[in-house]
Amino acid sequence: MHGTQGMTVQFDRITLIGIGLIGSSLAHDIKRLGLAKEVVIATRSAETLKRAEELGLGNRYTTSSAEAVKDADLVIVSVPVGASESVAKEIAGTLKRGAIVTDVGSTKASVIAQMQPHMPDHVHFIAGHPIAGTEKSGPDAGFPGLFEGRWCILTPLEGTDPTALKTLRNFWETFGSRVDEMDAQHHDKVLAIVSHLPHLIAYNIVGTADDLETVTESEVIKYSASGFRDFTRLAASDPTMWRDVCLHNRDAILEMLARFSEDLAYLQRAIRWGEGDKIFELFTRTRAIRRSIVQAGQDVDAPDFGRPHPLEKK
Repeated sequence: MHGTQGMTVQFDRITLIGIGLIGSSLAHDIKRLGLAKEVVIATRSAETLKRAEELGLGNRYTTSSAEAVKDADLVIVSVPVGASESVAKEIAGTLKRGAIVTDVGSTKASVIAQMQPHMPDHVHFIAGHPIAGTEKSGPDAGFPGLFEGRWCILTPLEGTDPTALKTLRNFWETFGSRVDEMDAQHHDKVLAIVSHLPHLIAYNIVGTADDLETVTESEVIKYSASGFRDFTRLAASDPTMWRDVCLHNRDAILEMLARFSEDLAYLQRAIRWGEGDKIFELFTRTRAIRRSIVQAGQDVDAPDFGRPHPLEKK
């Protein structure tokens, strides 16, 4: 691998294990930016692997993760977090000395607990999480520029080699990502409120609407141009990935669900007793949060959240 701090890092070989939305987006950007002489793609599904090859996402393709990581300078594991340990066990014996192994899962303490015990001493394991994505999945879902302006959080363990950490930071920064470092447990608590809880609420609201069958088949779908539509986008996310997130960040999610339930009960009482001042105060406070997200560059302040309209396409 070549490069110095603040400069683009080029690897002789990068291996991507898993080629869904994040993995395929990485493949697009690695190719676009010339970050590797060779990209090896591994996934257990022969059908998915064939599609990745049809899209030209890599240079070599295999269903064997152990084979894929041979001589790789950088290995990026992009699988549902519940599969992390099985991948770690499979690749441990064929990892190159000095290789950097990282992941993209949205829970970190669990991934570290699953993977770290199987990582040989001669490699650098640094767990990571790019906070970027859409509700789509599979190799066709990826696109260049997904990580531009988005945060990537690294959760290095004590004693992590500083040069390896610097190299991985530079790798993500090359995509235009902003990189931060934090403790894995802290990451999991933060993500429980900003990502995991919103998805659970979305899944639940859409599920509730589906239970109201006579309404769902008519008015809810017909008038879904309002808030309900935005919940359905989150609720369309990959079920396997989000099942694993719930199971592998259980404590933090349950803590945030309890807080949310308490706050929802407060709002319920305010509505029941006609306490308009409390309702107005809450809505004013949350509106300011929305504005701060836009100002931080994490969304756009445009009508309908920047969605193109039929007239604009003409």
